[in-house]
Amino acid sequence: MLRRACLAVVLTIDLPAAAASYAWTVRPFDKQHPIRGLFGDPRTVFENGVLAGGFDGPGFFSFHQGVDISAPDGTPIYPVVSRIAHYLGAATLNIDTGLYQGNERVFQYFHVVPIVGEGEQVVARQTVIGYVQAPFAHVHLTEINGTQSVNPLQKGHLSPYADHTRPTIRDALFENQTGLLQTPLGLCGRVEIAVNTFDMPPVPVPGNFHDLPVAPAFVRWDITHLNGAPALAWRTTADFRSTLPANGRFYDIYAKGTYENAPRFGNQQYRSMPGCYLFLLAVNFDTTSLPNGVYSLSISAADVRGNSAHFRERFSVLNAHSGVCPGSLAAPPATAPPGAEPPAGTSP
Repeated sequence: MLRRACLAVVLTIDLPAAAASYAWTVRPFDKQHPIRGLFGDPRTVFENGVLAGGFDGPGFFSFHQGVDISAPDGTPIYPVVSRIAHYLGAATLNIDTGLYQGNERVFQYFHVVPIVGEGEQVVARQTVIGYVQAPFAHVHLTEINGTQSVNPLQKGHLSPYADHTRPTIRDALFENQTGLLQTPLGLCGRVEIAVNTFDMPPVPVPGNFHDLPVAPAFVRWDITHLNGAPALAWRTTADFRSTLPANGRFYDIYAKGTYENAPRFGNQQYRSMPGCYLFLLAVNFDTTSLPNGVYSLSISAADVRGNSAHFRERFSVLNAHSGVCPGSLAAPPATAPPGAEPPAGTSP
């Protein structure tokens, strides 16, 4: 439809039960560092080249499970909490963790040249557990609570962290079997709807990832009549503010044509190229569910700290009495419709 990893040594640090927010894993500990990859960003590796139909797959697609903290190769890395270090990898060691709010909580570090031993006691802000592995120029930090990775940038976690940037919504995209529609004028039958949106890191990122985008943490949409009366209640497309969906739902959240920063297609990596973040609002929207007329599509995108952008576009529905709509997408197998969000008077 819409045309649109991580070699790692992994260290796991057990967290004591009483821990709350935690400092940065590189010096200075109490200063915000640039982050070049956010929680929930798309991770895409296409097996075929761009000119060989790479966007159609196959490939490997997942949600980014942590944050990528920019730091020069060789930078010392410290644990965010004091506990016991274990190695993960080919041995796949068991992890003996403490409890936090009733769940086991674990931190993982990727792209590390480790210097601590298995089972060694480490101390936050004091023990160097390793160095940033070349040529990655960042350390990946994952926080796991129970069985789920959680967003380290939500309040009460990685600190200090502030974000005053707002996402950007470029455009709403409508497509049917004939391809991307040039205008949402006279929509007929079933169409796919997506939004092209992105955010920028709150602290500028150095090096090859300078000025490259990140994904918003929250995207939702609704449809109203021109007088403001609801025609379709608010629906959430993506919500990475606290945790993530399973990777198997990647293309339920992102639309085809999405790719990460510096994407890889086949044997070619396009370094310094910005990613494209297309969020799938409706994979198969039946315009016949609306009477013919003009409507307003509203889209909101927000980051983990609530900075938001809003976009509105009018579209018209024109379904023929005969029921024939050239280019209409095929009806999907019968499934229960997605549930609408309860009415809310506040923006995300």
